[in-house]
Amino acid sequence: MTSERDKMTRGELYNPNDPELVALRHKAHRLCTQFNQTFETDEATRCAILRELLADFDENEIYFQGPIYFDYGVNTFIGKNFYANFNTTILDVCPVTIGSNVMLGTGVSLLTPVHPLRFEERNGQVDADGNFQILEYAKPIVIGDNCWLASNVTVVGGVTIGAGSVIGAGSVVTRDIPPNTFAAGNPCKVIKEIRN
Repeated sequence: MTSERDKMTRGELYNPNDPELVALRHKAHRLCTQFNQTFETDEATRCAILRELLADFDENEIYFQGPIYFDYGVNTFIGKNFYANFNTTILDVCPVTIGSNVMLGTGVSLLTPVHPLRFEERNGQVDADGNFQILEYAKPIVIGDNCWLASNVTVVGGVTIGAGSVIGAGSVVTRDIPPNTFAAGNPCKVIKEIRN
């Protein structure tokens, strides 16, 4: 039998009220709160929290200014030399894969959840056991190496940002961005190629 967690990470409709998923979210939210209440000079405590929160954490290579907000944490994979400024939100229902040498400006949001367009799927339903549930699904996000996402960028599920790209402040990225480009706007569009 396929678990709701497996369905979730594969991008299928799943029940977010599944007890395993609720426990994972509560753990992530508790850890985010602890991180956000820990002053940045207490690096040892902050690193211990991130080690428990994230799928793969290296205190020498990953830095979050905080505050941070994760849905699960365990579905976020980050390369080396990563920096995130204030107010980073990562709703990692599906995998969020971030390459090496990536910088996130203030207020960046990486949002994998997608709610169905059809109200019949989006509205709550009663399952076979009589329990109320709201189904949702998600799409992964991939950010290539050497990218910079400026302040208040939002990236939605299903998007890949190619290596070496820069996303301008306030952009809403709804489709793939090719490598080595500067893109901006709402919706985000390629403005120009970045050349050496």
